[in-house]
Amino acid sequence: MENTTNVQYDEGSIKSLDWKEHIRLRPGMYIGKLGDGASIDDGIYVLVKEIVDNSIDEHMMGNGKTIEIKISEHRVEVRDYGRGIPLGKVVDCVSKINTGGKYDSGAFQKSVGLNGVGTKAVNALSNYFKVSSYRDGKSKNAEFQQGVLVNESGEDPTSQRNGTHIVFEPDATIFKNFRYIPQFLNNMIWNYCYLNAGLTINFNGQKYISQNGLLDLLQSKSDEESIRYPIIHLKGEDIEFAMTHGNQYGEEYYSFVNGQYTTQGGTHLAAFRESVVRAVREHYGKDYAPEDVRSSIIAAIAVRIQEPVFESQTKTKLGSNTVTPDPNSPTVRTFVNDFIKERLDNYLHMHPETRDAIKKRIEQSERERKELAGIKKLANDRAKKANLHNKKLRDCRLHLTDLKNDLRYESTLFITEGDSASGSITKSRNIQTQAVFSLRGKPLNCFGLNKKIVYENEEFNLLQHALDIENGVENLRFHRIVIATDADVDGMHIRLLLMTFFLQFFPDVVRNGHLYVLETPLFRVRNKKETIYCYSEEEKQAAINKLGSKPEITRFKGLGEISPEEFGKFIGEDMHLEPIILQKETSIQKLLTYFMGKNTPERQRFIIDNLKVEKNIEELAMAV
Repeated sequence: MENTTNVQYDEGSIKSLDWKEHIRLRPGMYIGKLGDGASIDDGIYVLVKEIVDNSIDEHMMGNGKTIEIKISEHRVEVRDYGRGIPLGKVVDCVSKINTGGKYDSGAFQKSVGLNGVGTKAVNALSNYFKVSSYRDGKSKNAEFQQGVLVNESGEDPTSQRNGTHIVFEPDATIFKNFRYIPQFLNNMIWNYCYLNAGLTINFNGQKYISQNGLLDLLQSKSDEESIRYPIIHLKGEDIEFAMTHGNQYGEEYYSFVNGQYTTQGGTHLAAFRESVVRAVREHYGKDYAPEDVRSSIIAAIAVRIQEPVFESQTKTKLGSNTVTPDPNSPTVRTFVNDFIKERLDNYLHMHPETRDAIKKRIEQSERERKELAGIKKLANDRAKKANLHNKKLRDCRLHLTDLKNDLRYESTLFITEGDSASGSITKSRNIQTQAVFSLRGKPLNCFGLNKKIVYENEEFNLLQHALDIENGVENLRFHRIVIATDADVDGMHIRLLLMTFFLQFFPDVVRNGHLYVLETPLFRVRNKKETIYCYSEEEKQAAINKLGSKPEITRFKGLGEISPEEFGKFIGEDMHLEPIILQKETSIQKLLTYFMGKNTPERQRFIIDNLKVEKNIEELAMAV
């Protein structure tokens, strides 16, 4: 062990970093985790949000009805038509910490960003960053590289409309092998529109606009066949909510603060969940169990408050408990509760059909809960005993629930099938952050079955306990759940069966971006000097052309054929993960019915058309 007793500690040991050096050294403090774009909460999406949020704040203050956004795999452009940054402060606003207009609550009363850090973080973490401000017939430009100013213009005359234009390219030395996934961006843009009815966003040549706010959001997340009554949509000053009940398992919420999608909820969502139960109990005069009132609910809640306090710079969870800086103002909890108590009660009195439908849904949930109670207790007792010696789970040391450790975002559970594949991953994994759950064969097709099967089927029950998702995703132990199967027809079938399990019983796992498929190389091409792993026929051909003179080519037919030493290269920093993404317009029930229901002629034609070559077998599984 190194002797540290004689290490010198004096004035020279104390270092001060300037703003950009600190951001680049500790990016997690400013944008959460880094990532490569395979997850919706990866840093490159936070960079986009930080810039777009400023344009949204301008719109909220009544300046600019259109925002133009262009995003390629590695470059982002955002142009708004607000007031434009004051020309004399253009450089300061993007390169000096704690500089901005949002400290003046008169200029930005209910904005998302309040600490003057976001745009500076984007600047520091970009290989190229350019800001242009257009204001009253004059313009000002500044260009940066990794936060360092490299070019600055004077105040030049312009014919451009007022507003701000920002272009940036994330630094590839920080965000390694990154790419923007269009589906994630599409969902992000729609959320901005739902929260700002009437705002037009032109994104990559397509127009996005919502006229009815959260009503449109809920209509996009459900279909008329699955909801039990027409969506309730109520708006007040600084608060809006929409809700209905469906037939799905669990609770489905979309919560927002000042236009920010708070994926982890917070005070406002907790208040909403409590308030709905209280209002329903008082309206019907019955002491319903909270879980029965909220079972199968689909709801969205949005509030606008002054000086919100989020639990982190990425603003995914509201920690604030104050509506305004005035100590005499109501708390968020009281504000939400008072609105829902009055408005929901009035609505139910005026809509007796909805009133009756909610009552029937609650009573159905109550019956289902009581039917499950007996088997649930037996299954949980079995699971507790099995967990002591769970041969299916090879756990890791750090988990998503370890809130004080940044490595929690690396926590990963590989779900694999067969002893050989499980063995390869187990021997090559990082024991700190990577766990393995072994299936004994193809899991049960649970399509059309009720949730009793999760408890009756030992494998499903142990899986839900390994993940700790029995009561929702709040206690999820792994940030990434990775389906690791062979790239053949049987492997694709297992993928579909596991996707069915999560989509049917735990859709929030998919909806919140936790489910992935592991891509392992199909070929190894090598000669005596170099080895190249290839994930497609095209890559194989390129490798052959590069190495020349008839290299050795190995085709990996199954995960078990890949040695643990090699496997370690495919589940490390350069791991290829394909996220399972629910599109905005996706109906889970229709999706499952199509892929996992009876073999309709339409699906038979789809399979025939898409199972001609191996590449398309993979596309079939990813169609979900």
